[in-house]
Amino acid sequence: MTSTSRGVFAISVAAEMVSMEIQNLRVYERRGLLQPDRTPGGSRLYSQDDIDRLRRIRELLADGLNLAGIARVLVLEDRVAALERQLGR
Repeated sequence: MTSTSRGVFAISVAAEMVSMEIQNLRVYERRGLLQPDRTPGGSRLYSQDDIDRLRRIRELLADGLNLAGIARVLVLEDRVAALERQLGR
């Protein structure tokens, strides 16, 4: 686990960092757009990677995409990144 993928921010801090409502972060998780870490008690912990993904979601929303479209874009971007990592080896 890299330092940017380890959950360290509580949901309220993460929401403030990306200028979103807490409820939106919960919706994005339910829709599978991101998966924050969980404490043993079940509290969400967001990593820097999650914060970056939330910022990307915000950009795509501003571009007019709906959540289904955003989910598809994120999957494709993840695949491209994985392929680029493979080619870089």
